Amino acid sequence: MDIKISIKQIAQDAQLAARKLSRISSLEKNKALLLMADELERKRNFLLAENAKDVALAQKTGRNQAMIERLTLKDATISGMAQGLREVAALPDPVGKITSMWRRPNNLLVGRMRIPLGVIGIIYESRPNVTVDASALCLKSGNAVILRGGSEAINSNLAIASILQGVLSQSTLPLKAIQVIPFTDREAVSAMLQLDEYIDLIIPRGGEELIRAVVAQSKIPVIKHYKGVCHIFVDAQADSDMAINICLNAKTQRPGVCNALETLLVHKDIASEFLPQVAEKMRSAGVVLRGCEKTRSILKNIEAASEEDWYAEYLDLILAVRVVETMDEAIAHIEKYGSLHTESIITNDYANSQRFLNEVNSSTVMVNASTRFSDGFELGLGAEIGISTTKLHAFGPMGLEELTTTKFIIYGNGQVRT
Repeated sequence: MDIKISIKQIAQDAQLAARKLSRISSLEKNKALLLMADELERKRNFLLAENAKDVALAQKTGRNQAMIERLTLKDATISGMAQGLREVAALPDPVGKITSMWRRPNNLLVGRMRIPLGVIGIIYESRPNVTVDASALCLKSGNAVILRGGSEAINSNLAIASILQGVLSQSTLPLKAIQVIPFTDREAVSAMLQLDEYIDLIIPRGGEELIRAVVAQSKIPVIKHYKGVCHIFVDAQADSDMAINICLNAKTQRPGVCNALETLLVHKDIASEFLPQVAEKMRSAGVVLRGCEKTRSILKNIEAASEEDWYAEYLDLILAVRVVETMDEAIAHIEKYGSLHTESIITNDYANSQRFLNEVNSSTVMVNASTRFSDGFELGLGAEIGISTTKLHAFGPMGLEELTTTKFIIYGNGQVRT
C-alpha cells in the first residue's frame, strides 16, 4: 500500500479515536493504564527478544555506543516503564477540570474547562521507553497519539505498541488511540507532517537536527526546543560550598542531557577565590574547562573559550566559564547565548534572586538549585512529554495539563444580546 495513503488512514483513525477518547472517564483510562503496566512486565521476555533484534542491527551497522545504550531495553527499563504507567494512572485527570468561573452583569455564568488537544504526533529517536511514556500521557489527557520512532528501534516500538493495543482491545477505550507508524522510510514522516486536517500537534523528541527538519516541513504546530544551553550564575553573595555542589551536580550527574549545565557565570568579586575551588572539583570529575580571558588569568592551564563555546550545547564533560562584572552582564549573556531552557542563580541575596527570577526569560528559572531539576517528574508533573522553549502554547516541561487546552462554557437562563 502507498505510504502516504497508509499514513493518512492512520491519522483519520486517530481523529475518530480522539473524539471517543475525550468522553472516556478517568476510571476507565486509569484501569487501562494499570493493565498496560502489568502486561509490559508479563511480556518482558517478548520485549527483550524484539529489542535484541534492534540492538544487534545497530551494532552491525556501526551505530555509536551512546545510541545503542539509549536503544537497549533491560529488565530495569521495562520495570521503569511499567512504573511510569502506574504513576500516570495515579495523577489527577485534567480533562473536564474547570479552571475558572465568573458571573457577568447580565447574570451569564462564564467558565473555562480543560479539554484534550485531539491527535498528537510524536517523532522521536532511539529510546523505546518514549513509546510508553508518550502513550500514557496522551491517553490520560484524552488525546489519541501517533508515534513515529526511529528506524533503529522499529521492532521494539512495534512490540510495545502491540502490548498496549492488546489492552485497548479488551477495554472500552478506542483501539486506534495508540498507533505506531510501521514504516521506517523518511517519506512516512514527511507525509505525517502534512496532515494538519487530522493531527493537532507535533512533538519531536531528539537532537537539534531532527527538530529543525520537522519544523521546516510541518504544516502542523510543533512544540520544540532546539537545544539546552543551560547557565548557572554564581552571585557575589553565594555560599561557595553550595555553589560548588550545585555546579558539579548540574554538569556531571548526567552530562548528555538537555538540562545539564553548559556555561558557568561567576561574579568578579568572588572569582579569584571560587574558580580554583570549583575547577579542582570539575577536573576530578573529568570535566574540561574553557574560559574567558578573565577566567584564564585565574585558572592558568585551561583552554580559551571561543565565541562558539558560549552557544554550545556540549552534552559532554566540557564546561564554558565566564567571569562577569555584574548581574546585568550575566543576564545579558544568558539573553544573547541562551536557548530559553533552564538557568539558575546561586545567591543568599533575596533581592538578587527575585530579580533573576523576574528578568531571565527562560522556561525554567531557579534559585540555589541544580539545572538537572528541569524535568517533568522532578517538578511534580508525574512525567513529561517533552520540554518546550517556545511560548505557544506551553513553556517548559510538559505534563498532562500541557496536553490539554481550554474551552469556554457558559450557563444562561434566557439571555439574549441587545
